[in-house]
This record gives sequence, structure tokens and C-alpha cells, in this order.
Amino acid sequence: MARYEFKLPDIGEGIAEAEIVAWHVKVGDRIEEDQQLADMMTDKATVEMESPVAGTVVELAGEVGDLVPIGSVLVVLDTGGDAAAAEEVPLADGAVEPTAAMEEELPTTDVEPTLEPVRAERSAKREVEVREAPAMKQRPSTSLGTNEVGGSTDGKVLASPAVRQRARDLGIDLAHVRTNSDRIRHSDLDTYLLYNGGSVSGRGSAARADEAIKVVGLRRKIAENMAEAKRRIPHFTLVEEFDVTALEDTRAMMNRDRGDQPKLTLLPFLIAAMGKAIADWPMLNATFDDEGMVVTRHGAVHLGMATQTPGGLMVPVIRNAQGMSVWQIASEAVRLAEAARTGKATRDELMGSTITLSSLGPMGGITSTPVINRPEVAIIAVNKIEEKLVPVGDEIEVRKRMNLSLSCDHRVVDGWDAASFLQAMKALIENPLRLLSA
Repeated sequence: MARYEFKLPDIGEGIAEAEIVAWHVKVGDRIEEDQQLADMMTDKATVEMESPVAGTVVELAGEVGDLVPIGSVLVVLDTGGDAAAAEEVPLADGAVEPTAAMEEELPTTDVEPTLEPVRAERSAKREVEVREAPAMKQRPSTSLGTNEVGGSTDGKVLASPAVRQRARDLGIDLAHVRTNSDRIRHSDLDTYLLYNGGSVSGRGSAARADEAIKVVGLRRKIAENMAEAKRRIPHFTLVEEFDVTALEDTRAMMNRDRGDQPKLTLLPFLIAAMGKAIADWPMLNATFDDEGMVVTRHGAVHLGMATQTPGGLMVPVIRNAQGMSVWQIASEAVRLAEAARTGKATRDELMGSTITLSSLGPMGGITSTPVINRPEVAIIAVNKIEEKLVPVGDEIEVRKRMNLSLSCDHRVVDGWDAASFLQAMKALIENPLRLLSA
């Protein structure tokens, strides 16, 4: 066997190890040159490893989720060289050189063929359990009288649409309900529920099998970062209500005349407001090295935009957001979000944020307590817009209101600073002309 060892190259500056996110080959596979071997992850960047040679996979470095040091062997390949001409390697004392006959007698290590019998055995076991499960005992229906349902002799159930709808919601078969009246009424449903212990529906969802999911890749990084942030940062959260009625009217007007510009959501306006307000409250646009005890107040606003992707939460960065118009912010936000969701965001696009904005859009709750993206010291969460009756002068008006939640690192940001920053944002958001002016 001509043995070729593919070692994990340096895939990131200063990286000592990488995590196996996915294998694309298994032992015994015949692969071609440049064929993808594995996906390796370091920090938030995933790199595809390709084979420089063709051959047969002999060994793999580990399982999904394992960490592999840079420079160590990732995959061992048999490149198909002449085994007889291969350099002899001294054997340990007592070891026996395997012969061709011995190798033929050895069992194969490919585990794939064993999976189907196991699945078949589990499936048969489940079928036996279902057949042997005792049938649900049905309690005799109890009524206040002995008349058949609705007094009908042809089996047709008589009931109002409201009663039928309630029976459907409760999972009750009206054919099992008796009544003293000419039709089934709500009181008859109440009686049926009373005598059946309130449990009448057998249509509930079937129990699902337990599923063990290994936390690897991006999900593992998210878990580690969140745990570290909550462990090391003393959070406090401040919530302020904003009137976004005028801002929503302005946004609708701008979208009507947007031409080839991207459609504006609320986020570009909020990001623009953050960029303007933070100039007077720079302690929120900062990072904190809590090991060196150094706070860095950043001159530019590099805004992290929390983005949900198929692999988990990612935070692409809008750089120099303080100098952008809402149209420029909207364009960059769309580009970065798409890159993150498709896995095409570069390492630089996912690093270096100085403050983060998180939003669940219309799914957002009334309020929230976002977790700070360490080493930053502040994060804002956008909650959903609600229409409320609000006193305006001597009248009551329907206004669009929204809460913003600001979490801060109390080691760096005081409550007064956080409240003042939110009030500065409030003044801009509730006055769109001031926000959009130079």
C-alpha cells in the first residue's frame, strides 16, 4: 500500500485547531483528486478540505465534533502503489506480518451494511409493541336520559353549528353523546366531559422517539459564546417605548418611490439612529478586554446584525454604519444577510463588530433581554410594533408603538448612560425629518 497522509493545513491566522463539521467520505471510499473530504470550522468560518491526490480512504482523524490540531493527519489514503515494492517497516517484537490470505479472512470494517438490520429490528419491535398494547378502554357514555342522539332513528346527529364546532375542537364524536332534547346542546357536551373525566380525544399527536443531537460546528460556537457572555458579563436591560407612527408613514412613502433601491424595512432607520445617537454616548460603542482590563471606545460604528441562518445565529458586520444613508444601510444589510444564510460570508464580514442589533421582526415579543455579543458592551433588541390607544392632547388616537430593549455591560456602562442613549435614539426615531437630515 502506498500510504499518503493528508495533514490539516493552517486555515486561519493564529488558529491552533479546527473542528470537524462534516465528513464527505468514509473508510473504503475511492476518491478522485480535488474531491471534497471534510468541512472544517474555526471560529465562525467553515473551510472545505479537498484531497490533493486520488486514492482509497484508509483512516479518518475522528468523528464529527472532534477537534483536530493544525498539522496533524486528517485523512490517510492508499494511492494504489505497488505493495511489494513499498518500503518495509520494522514490526514490533512478536508482531506478525499480515499475508494476503489473512487479509481475505479479516472481516470488513464498513459499518453501513449493519444499519439496515438494526433499523428493521427496531421497526419490527415497534410493530410488536403496537400490536401488544392494550386497547383503550372506553367508558360507557352517560346521559340524563335514554333517547338516542337528537331523537333521530336514522343515525343522523342533530346539533347547531356552534355545538358541532365545539365538539370538533374538543375531539368529541357526537355519535357518542346522548341528550334528553331533540338535538345535542352545549349542556350535553358538558355532561359528556364530566362523566369522561375531561379526557375525550384520542387524536393527540403520537409520541416521538427521543433524538440525541451532537452540538457541533456553528451551534457549538454559539453555545460557548452565549455561556461565556452570561458567565462573565453582568448584564442589565433597559426597555423604552417608542412611537413609530410617523416613521412608518415616512418609510411607506419612501418605498413607494424607491426605484431600483431595496425595499426599506424598519432596521435601516434604527441603525441610522444608533449611528447618530452614539456619537454623544461613545461608551456604548466599545469593547472590553476584561483580562487586560482595557475598554476601547471605537470611533466608527461597526454594527453587528444578528441574522438567523439554517446553521444557527450569525452576526455579519455593517462597517462604518455611522456614515451611511438608510438606502446604503438597507443595501448592505440585504447583501450581508444573504451571504450569511448561504454560507458565503467571509471571515472579515463576520468579525470586528462594536455594537449589535437583533430583531425578530413581526415575530418579536413585547420585550426581550438580549445577551451581549462579547467583547462588546451593548446590544439592542427590536420588539414588535403594536397599535395602541394613546392620549394625544385632549383626544385618544391609535398610534404605532414599539419597545426597544438595550442590554449593557454594567462594568462599563452606567444606567444613566444607557437611559440617555435610548432617549437620544427616541428623539430621532420619533422625528424622521431630523433622523434623515444631514
